[in-house]
Amino acid sequence: MLVELAQLEEWWGPFRLFRFLSFRSVGGAVTALFIGMVAAPWIIARLRALKAAQTFRGSGTVGRLAELHSGKVGTPTMGGLIIYFATTVSVLLWARWNTFVLVALFVYTGLTVIGFLDDYLKVTKRHSGGLPGRYKLAGQAVLAAVALLWLTQSPATADLIRQIWLPFLKEPVIASLPLLPLFVFFFLVLAGSSNAINLTDGVDGLAIGCTLTVAMAYGIIAYASSHAVWANYLFLPHMPGVGELSVLCAILCAACLAFLWHNAHPAEVFMGDTGSLALGGLVGIIALMTLQPFTLVIIGGVFVVEAVSVILQVGSFKLRGKRIFRMAPIHHHFELRGWAETQVVIRFWILSLIFAIAGLATLKLR
Repeated sequence: MLVELAQLEEWWGPFRLFRFLSFRSVGGAVTALFIGMVAAPWIIARLRALKAAQTFRGSGTVGRLAELHSGKVGTPTMGGLIIYFATTVSVLLWARWNTFVLVALFVYTGLTVIGFLDDYLKVTKRHSGGLPGRYKLAGQAVLAAVALLWLTQSPATADLIRQIWLPFLKEPVIASLPLLPLFVFFFLVLAGSSNAINLTDGVDGLAIGCTLTVAMAYGIIAYASSHAVWANYLFLPHMPGVGELSVLCAILCAACLAFLWHNAHPAEVFMGDTGSLALGGLVGIIALMTLQPFTLVIIGGVFVVEAVSVILQVGSFKLRGKRIFRMAPIHHHFELRGWAETQVVIRFWILSLIFAIAGLATLKLR
């Protein structure tokens, strides 16, 4: 919206700044941080008034972990609304409304609705079950299908979106993937990233801090892909218009910081599935639209480790009747080994930053 002010450059020279991604990224980030910091106390107060508290499993289910997390009882959930509100308003103000931005906001909004329904059922039924998994997957499949059709019908993305790129390679491994396998791929990336961040959201500040580093990395990738010289130098596909996702990523980072202010231990609010499912899907669709979904395995390494720990734990218990970890996801394993919650969070943040740097390094190592 504000980008249109650049048309008034002849009337007042400084309006030309609205043409630049860097200026709009900073402006959007400041706006998102301000909105998040102002809106958060009001939203938290409303959630408390509505008694929208997180439902926790008892000691009969999770053992000693229930004792470790006993102080969290009564903390409101659905805090993902803070991130959504700050991000969406700022993006609509500062980013150019092209295909990349609109598809990202569509997926983000759809998954926010699914996550909100899940949290709402948990709160009203006072049960940790929430929305059945099959309905979540169905919703993710619909969103993946609509996003894919949108991208394949848009002239700006119709050809490039079918390409499959791998880290360390200078050319796409598949130049044009057929629509059906492409849909399956889209669904797996969206559902995988969405559920991986959801699994990571188990201790104060962990998921949001790791999301911030992933968003920073993809903001850099989006900016480089939109710049002809940089894209050529790094052997990235040049995608005019994808740079608007760097504005979105900068805004998302600021919204994450605003939420983290209130989610740091001891948390005043939890993001809930309203936040974690939606953020995972947003990260996933950004990775797909920048043609770097496999790089997400590296950049989002913490999320991958968390998801794999659950898969290994469940598989081992079903096949051997034995557990590999004291509890999965793996951050709970370290809690039960004696790590303080803040130690778990900060150490995982450090790992997330290392993974993000390693993922960005693959852009040069080709």
